[in-house]
Amino acid sequence: MLELPTDLPADLAPLSWLIGVWEGTGVIDFPVGDERLQGEFAHRVSFSHDGGPFLNYSSTATLLGEDGEQSLPLVSEIGFWRLSRPAGDADAGPALLPPQAVAAPRTVDDVEELRGDNGAFPIEVSLAHSDGMLELYLGEIKGPRIDMASDAIVRGAGGKDYGAATRIYGLVDGHLLWAWDIAALGTPLRSHASARLAKV
Repeated sequence: MLELPTDLPADLAPLSWLIGVWEGTGVIDFPVGDERLQGEFAHRVSFSHDGGPFLNYSSTATLLGEDGEQSLPLVSEIGFWRLSRPAGDADAGPALLPPQAVAAPRTVDDVEELRGDNGAFPIEVSLAHSDGMLELYLGEIKGPRIDMASDAIVRGAGGKDYGAATRIYGLVDGHLLWAWDIAALGTPLRSHASARLAKV
């Protein structure tokens, strides 16, 4: 049974099923030239909130050896997940600038106005990778399913080729399932990793 917290800002209601720590395993399978990069990995994902209208996100993964032991740390991520809506004078930012106006707390009715004709809410996800890559995803959440695609990717001058990505997340039989497609290292957009995680 899915239990939703009752102490959240209204903007987090559609995302609330993600909150918690999830652990499990996944698989990597991605061609690079004549080589195929494959393997199984252990994965840990955390979604938390600190009272703001967004979720804090962190993710770590470790490639597993043939004996099932963790052998090689993979890229970690941190970021923020939020409903996509115009920022107003009552919102903080940019940078450390405080709000310019005081507004009543947002309500469920305010959030409901963001729902599209297809029943989904627009979301935006900003991620920073431990290898210096930055991603902005835009997408939608409809019930316990999220579909999103990269809108912008920023990499340093020494970063590896990484041009686009899509991700799908879903809650299935109490597990968080996800799939991540990428265009990278000369290979066009295609599946590269997926995982099944249980809440711990």
